[in-house]
Amino acid sequence: MAGHVVRRLRRQQALSQAAMAEMLGISPSYLNLVERNQRPVSATLLVKLAETFDFDPRALTAAEPGGGRDAMRRRLADPMFADLEIDRNELEEWLAAAPGGAEAFARAFDRMGQGAATAAPTDDPVALVRREIGRWRNHFPDLDVAAEALADELRLGAGDLYGAMSERLRVRHSIAIRVLPVDVLPDVLRRLDLHARQLQLSELLDPASRTFAAAFQLALIEARAEIDALVVGAGFGQIAADRLFRRHLASYFAAAVMMPYARFLRACEATGYDIELLQRRFGTGFEHVAHRLTTLQRVGARGLPFFMVRVDRAGQSSKRYAGASGAALVEAEGRCPLWRLHHAFDRPGQLMVQLVELEDGERWLTMARTVTPQGQRYGMISAEFAIGIGVAADHAGTLAAAGGFDLAGPAMPIGLGCRQCFRQDCPQRAAAPAGRALTINERERRITALTFAGD
Repeated sequence: MAGHVVRRLRRQQALSQAAMAEMLGISPSYLNLVERNQRPVSATLLVKLAETFDFDPRALTAAEPGGGRDAMRRRLADPMFADLEIDRNELEEWLAAAPGGAEAFARAFDRMGQGAATAAPTDDPVALVRREIGRWRNHFPDLDVAAEALADELRLGAGDLYGAMSERLRVRHSIAIRVLPVDVLPDVLRRLDLHARQLQLSELLDPASRTFAAAFQLALIEARAEIDALVVGAGFGQIAADRLFRRHLASYFAAAVMMPYARFLRACEATGYDIELLQRRFGTGFEHVAHRLTTLQRVGARGLPFFMVRVDRAGQSSKRYAGASGAALVEAEGRCPLWRLHHAFDRPGQLMVQLVELEDGERWLTMARTVTPQGQRYGMISAEFAIGIGVAADHAGTLAAAGGFDLAGPAMPIGLGCRQCFRQDCPQRAAAPAGRALTINERERRITALTFAGD
């Protein structure tokens, strides 16, 4: 459903519905239904739009007002809108009837709606890049196609991917890979020395990380045109955001070389998305596989819509990818301690599977495990994170991790952090919901000490 895009294109061309319908060879009534999101943009109509108006099909997903329905739902879940009771139908009607107004609301909310104390600055490069990744739903088809072609070419040359990439860097680009002792690279894991024509890697990196580093370097050289186009198209207007986005895109390409789309998707479906098996089959780490699962959105060959988050022991997130899942768990600034994502630190390296249910009834099968990134240490301190991934329960029946779970049975009730959670009598509650007054009763002690008005 992309009626707002078709309507915007028609207005840019200064055409009436009747005139545009005649040019496309369709009836004005059908075009009207498309613009009102009561009919989808079919493949035939998409081809006609591209041929008649030089229309870029990627605009269908890249230009959704406010990031699309799911992103708008997350904004409207803010407690300040609780009394409005805006349902999905009303939201879809709003997006169809007034996409410009919806986009304006989204921009204003992102700047001010969550309060000056919690909202990220509008020029924060991390926030800008996260928004752009979300706009693409973390799927960049041009990079996937280029990476898949490179992976096939490397496989023809040698069975060892790392060896093939090392040889390609040496022969085609005059760059040698050199693994150096930690005392030579005390605080660097990867460095390109253009003077010596060397890609220098720390000995702290394991084989999978060395392969990824070689693929990352190939991305910067051989996928430069595709990456440059995406960075320019983002229009950040600041160097830090441009470089951060470029790094994400190069990492995306590197993972796509190690886990080529078609082969990886076939392996996912054959193994029931068994992450441990996928790690071994593609010679990569848990975090790389988890990230790759959020990108499987190729038209005609989609995987399950996973989300991924990475948090530290303090609950601070350093990676968040909703992909096509639309999961509110990704965007929430607070997190629920009842979600086993936070328990993963108690059992390092063990996969923890949990069925959870949000207040709006959405149910997710989630998996969490700790990772210790190779070489990321400072003195006696080693980095440690918990990776959480999940998929909607109604999509999870084929997962290997779902064995033994009744996906329609009891689930752990969790929220999006205490300030956005309205569940009463939660023993873990640390704060009242935003906009709700505390109720104090000296003659009664409930399960939680923080009760609030509005049962």
